[in-house]
Amino acid sequence: MAAYMIFTRVNTTDPKELDVYKKTVAPTLAGHPGKLLALYGKHDDLEGAPTEGTVILEFPTVDAARGWYNSPAYREVREHRFKGAKYHVILIEGV
Repeated sequence: MAAYMIFTRVNTTDPKELDVYKKTVAPTLAGHPGKLLALYGKHDDLEGAPTEGTVILEFPTVDAARGWYNSPAYREVREHRFKGAKYHVILIEGV
C-alpha cells in the first residue's frame, strides 16, 4: 500500500544550512522508489499556523519510505535540514 512522507516547513532558522540541504537532498533518493508529488508549490494554509511550504513524497510502502528516511545518505543530509529550519514530518499510509 502506498505511503506518503509529508514535510511541512514551519520556519527557516539558517538559510545557509537550508541551501546545503536543498542542493544535496535529491541524490539521496537514488536507489529508493520515492516519487516527488509536491515541492513548495503555491499553497494556502486553510487551518492552523502559517507554514513556509510543503513537500510530498510517495513511496510504494511504509517500509520503503522508512528505508529512504533512515538511509545513511539521507541521515547525513538531513542534519542540514535540522540546522536550517523547523519542520513537521509525517509518514502516512495511503488507502
